[in-house]
Amino acid sequence: MPAALIYLAIMLGVIIIWFLLLKRPVYEAVLISFIVLLTITGTWGKVGTYIDKGLKTNLLYSMTAFVAMSIILTKTKIIDGAIAIILALLGRVSGGAGYVSVVASSFMGALSGSGPGNVMATGSITIPAMKRSGFPPELAANIESNSSYLGNMIPPSGNIVAALGALTGMAAYGEDYITQGQFWIVMWGCSLWFILQRLITVFVFCKVYKVKPMAKEEIPKLGETFKKGWQGLLLPIIILLPFVLDYFFKESFFTERLGKSGASALSSSLLIFIGGLASIYAVLAVKNKKQVTPHAIAKMFADGVKTIAPAIGVCVIGYMIGAMFTDLKVTDEMLVFMESMNMGRFGLVLFICFITCLLGMVIPGSSLVVIFGPVFITILASKGVNPTLAAAMLPCICGVMCGITPPLGLGMYAGMSLADSEFGKTFKNNLWWVAAQFVMEVIVLMGWLPILGL
Repeated sequence: MPAALIYLAIMLGVIIIWFLLLKRPVYEAVLISFIVLLTITGTWGKVGTYIDKGLKTNLLYSMTAFVAMSIILTKTKIIDGAIAIILALLGRVSGGAGYVSVVASSFMGALSGSGPGNVMATGSITIPAMKRSGFPPELAANIESNSSYLGNMIPPSGNIVAALGALTGMAAYGEDYITQGQFWIVMWGCSLWFILQRLITVFVFCKVYKVKPMAKEEIPKLGETFKKGWQGLLLPIIILLPFVLDYFFKESFFTERLGKSGASALSSSLLIFIGGLASIYAVLAVKNKKQVTPHAIAKMFADGVKTIAPAIGVCVIGYMIGAMFTDLKVTDEMLVFMESMNMGRFGLVLFICFITCLLGMVIPGSSLVVIFGPVFITILASKGVNPTLAAAMLPCICGVMCGITPPLGLGMYAGMSLADSEFGKTFKNNLWWVAAQFVMEVIVLMGWLPILGL
């Protein structure tokens, strides 16, 4: 057995024992696995180098900015108005509450960065509406949880920052291989197919259960909701527009005026200031100014430390493990091992989607992206998969699948608590969603669908 597989098995075993059996935080589990690997591989002499590489990753600080932004957006509830507008538009359609859940939860999940938190926030509105429309409790719970976790693959989710780092941090590609704007366009291109898949699945279940439209008295009036919540609709524009402009006008406009190095610097800095810009807008637009006094904002971040610290800690340690794996040539050994299995592109795509599904049951998606991302990109690219597509799909095959597959599928449990559904029925219904997610992953990675930006 290749040493690379032994290292991976050891790391997985330590995380399972520390996280699942001992019920300790996942950042502790990843740190312990790093210490164990240092001991087994005899690389303690290089630990300073690994730490330095982990902390010098500039995308790490962008991720911190977006996690901080998600706290402000969630606490100020500025996007609640946008959810009400979506409800006013789709509530009259048969099964409209389910479609609202898909659209609103995907959007909210991308901004909040928290799958379970998004289920609880958006689901408190959509799940009762679905149940009153005739959705069985277990179906309502799964629609909300599966839609919320789509946020893990929709910019500006933190997982996407990690995926871009996995691609541009590799020697074969480098930081000049693709700009942040170009990568985000590809991410949206992938995300649109999975949103469509969720909508089609809801449509099928609506036919099976003969779901009705929402009651007229429960549907907010579009004019009133737009008047109250139009500010929330500007958030996607503020966050996404700079990346769209960078994608379409980098060569024709920015490069001509700023030069190649200036345009490159502008592209690389987008992630640094967009999170802050969106946070400033939320503070200015919120109606209750008592929510955004200096003291209130300080309290937001103080309360949010438990959210920020573990996520960032896992990523830092993940980058350190990634640096160690690069030094140990784990990627090269994994590539040789995969090639020895003589799998074609389809077999390899199936295998990697299956492996990430299994790993996602015990390891958080962000950890999978950081630790295994370069390995998966290299292996898939060796079989003809576009490396940008492989990187763009990392938040999907790792982050989304992790969130919907028990026992780590916290979204399902959050949805169950709101829908008051039985575990057995919810779990069985969730298998349909997991299967549809898996099939869609394979279809996209095989390149059978056109992807915006590629």
